[in-house]
Amino acid sequence: MTLFQHKYLFKAVEAAPLAVFRILFGMIMFFGLIRFAWYGWIDKFYITPKFFFSYYGFEWIKPLGNYTYLLFGVCAIAAVMIAIGYKYRMAIIVFFLSFTYIELMDKTTYLNHYYFISILAFLMIFLPANAYYSLDALKNPKNAFQKIPAWTIGSLKLLLGIVYVYAGLAKLNSDWLLHAMPLKIWLPSKFDLPVLGSLLHLEWVQYAFSWGGALYDLTIPFLLMYGKTRPYAFFTVVIFHVLTRVLFPIGMFPYIMIVSTLIFFNAPVHHKILNFLDKILKIGKHRFDNNRSLISLNTTRNYLKFSVIILFFAVQFLFPFRYLAYPGELFWTEEGYRFSWRVMLIEKSGYAQFKIVDGKSGKWFYVDNSDFLTSFQEKQMAFQPDFILEYAHFLKDHFEHDGHQKVAVYVNSMVTLNGRLSKPYIDPKIDLTQENESFEHKTWILPFNDEITGL
Repeated sequence: MTLFQHKYLFKAVEAAPLAVFRILFGMIMFFGLIRFAWYGWIDKFYITPKFFFSYYGFEWIKPLGNYTYLLFGVCAIAAVMIAIGYKYRMAIIVFFLSFTYIELMDKTTYLNHYYFISILAFLMIFLPANAYYSLDALKNPKNAFQKIPAWTIGSLKLLLGIVYVYAGLAKLNSDWLLHAMPLKIWLPSKFDLPVLGSLLHLEWVQYAFSWGGALYDLTIPFLLMYGKTRPYAFFTVVIFHVLTRVLFPIGMFPYIMIVSTLIFFNAPVHHKILNFLDKILKIGKHRFDNNRSLISLNTTRNYLKFSVIILFFAVQFLFPFRYLAYPGELFWTEEGYRFSWRVMLIEKSGYAQFKIVDGKSGKWFYVDNSDFLTSFQEKQMAFQPDFILEYAHFLKDHFEHDGHQKVAVYVNSMVTLNGRLSKPYIDPKIDLTQENESFEHKTWILPFNDEITGL
């Protein structure tokens, strides 16, 4: 074992921070899933629609009809089991698989924090989050450990650091910094907010939010790492995410990030949280204070585990930069945009009218998109090229099934990006049924003919 491994990776540290993280993660996931069902979103997004947009390579993942409710139920039960630390390994695997399946059912609902939850759950499969203050440790004292290797907590800090820093790097572009876009569009619409609303139309406030957001993302992980700045940094985290929740409809993400950043605090803070919780649950926290350390042995199983974790972080570091392999403006083509921590950087909307041509008779007609898509799906489809392509292939299959022959599909589309005038988006002369989804550049996306500089 090298000095670095001994001093930093495998140093024995208190397990309390990981236990608190497990409990709060499970609780927030449970309430988030219940909230999704309570608002009727399971039916709205996964049962009512006639067509679902798939992720490339995951076309086989589809909603399960009314069994989708059961899928959400299984995921919610797994979240509770994670929180209480009961059969933790099975619970976190079930949660990861069920939540990721939900996420992949329809990319119309894609959000960065859904992706974050999936990869976080995957990482937690390899962490001994049930070693302390859990039912597993209570039922089997042989599996109870007060101390765990430092890398188990450090890996969570690293993942959070990647999310924040990459989100900050993505904001270093001319639209965000030099034009305060898209905040200049969004903020004035919140004029009815008490106190703050009257300021949001001011240009200097919009620029302050833009620059402040970039600075926050780029620095907050490092401020949380340093003990003297940590309390002030966490206060900033709370203010930032509460403000974000007030201003923008981004669901549970602010709460997830607030709770997650508690992992940066030292063990005494987490012991206080667990002592408070224990006064309610009356489990007897002292029963877990056995001073035992979980030792990572040099076994084949551990080597395999560390290999997976190293590969996992290599992907997290490199995957957001895949956009560099594509020509054109990223915000326009969106090739390599998803899964790269580009949070709230664009205000994009569009219009797409599809023309169906019967190749045998030569007759043609336009499609009413509302016959096949919900209003939300139609809105998302109109400015995302992979959506447009998949929908065109669906239309071909549908109308050939209806009796038309050798169907060709063309689209007339206009898109506006960050306040610019609408521009033609897809080449209207291209029969989209002759194009197939792939990782290659989509040459049928028309040029942006403008410039957004930055990362």
